[in-house]
Amino acid sequence: MVKSSAARLSRLAACLVIAAASPIGLGVTTAHARTPNAVIVWDRNAQTAIWDVAGQQPQVQARSFAMVHGAVYDAVNAIAGTPYQPYLIAPTANGGESTDAAVATAGFRVLNALFPAQRERLKTQYDEALAAISDGTAKQRGIAVGAQAADAMIAARENDGAFGDPNWPVGTRPGQWRPAPPAFASDGAWVAGLKPFLIPSASMFRTSGPPPLTSRQYARDFNEVKTIGAAASTVRTADQTQAAIWWHDRHLAEWQIKRDLATKQRLSTLQTARMFAMVDLAEADATTACFNEKAAWTFWRPVTAIRLADTDGNPATEADSAWTPLLVTPPHPDFTSGHACFTAASMSALRHFFGRDDIPFSGYSADSGTTRHFRGFSQAVAEVIEARIWGGIHTRTADVEGAKIGKKVAAYAVAHHFRSNR
Repeated sequence: MVKSSAARLSRLAACLVIAAASPIGLGVTTAHARTPNAVIVWDRNAQTAIWDVAGQQPQVQARSFAMVHGAVYDAVNAIAGTPYQPYLIAPTANGGESTDAAVATAGFRVLNALFPAQRERLKTQYDEALAAISDGTAKQRGIAVGAQAADAMIAARENDGAFGDPNWPVGTRPGQWRPAPPAFASDGAWVAGLKPFLIPSASMFRTSGPPPLTSRQYARDFNEVKTIGAAASTVRTADQTQAAIWWHDRHLAEWQIKRDLATKQRLSTLQTARMFAMVDLAEADATTACFNEKAAWTFWRPVTAIRLADTDGNPATEADSAWTPLLVTPPHPDFTSGHACFTAASMSALRHFFGRDDIPFSGYSADSGTTRHFRGFSQAVAEVIEARIWGGIHTRTADVEGAKIGKKVAAYAVAHHFRSNR
């Protein structure tokens, strides 16, 4: 009986070792089920700082989230024994450090560097996180690991081109971008020159550009968005209208989707840190590559193209000086679609991480007042391509080419970063 019990215990131990090595799903412990995942906690804290308080726009949010989760990943990965490639650094660790202290420190220090005006509020969150961790060597060493990871990230992003000139060049010839109504604003041009996190160059996935104004493809794009993207469209369905608004919500449902996936798929702290870093850094680089594309082509938005169609030289287009899109046009050029780039990068990274495309998920938007459900990652990419047309703010070509860029960025990221060391 003793021998049989020992054999069963041996087999159980072996199963636990295999589960711990699993990339997703099985690497969960009872303690993980009882205590909050620190990476998720600090992702929520990051969202509060980045959007709820600072109100950063999507192209700026991408850089901030990437900095937070790149540092968090390096800290957690180091404590776990560096089973995966570090992003920037592998601080010295022996595995006895408090992972929660490391995550809180990395998250706090990066957010504090990004938002010094929020220091008091962030420090309160940080102090509360540390107070929940027992004092001792593990806690102090965890703090040290998190600090090293954060400091490396902060140093790496100094003079990275962020927050430079926001204004795009304004053209006067047909096809050239100019500020769109109602705000006639210009913003985000500096993102085109932002130093990438993962890819060698922001221009490495350069496209052949938007279709010529006199081409059939341009006319097809033009007439599609003119018909279905108008504020008063009679062919757009109620669901399409809701989808357009849902995807345009600047309080991105994709943040919550990422957290929900980590929770429902029962990811460990290490798995969550790796997944969040893969997704957020790929999103940031896809956004930069997309804006670099915008700078290369400075193509006019649908509202401008439709109102000035009598200047484009295409007999298959007709001007409508009063045309208005369903959504407010963002203050930067049409080609390529930033949201298509961003979403394709995130969904492609998730598909790679989980090794499958058919994981269902959903997300709520306060702007649309609806929850949208998806059968898998590819379905979300397909819908955002359509949603930007339904909203009247992008042409199909801008969306499709943007999604291609996002997928290519994610493919490069997973091929060159975050790989297993074992």
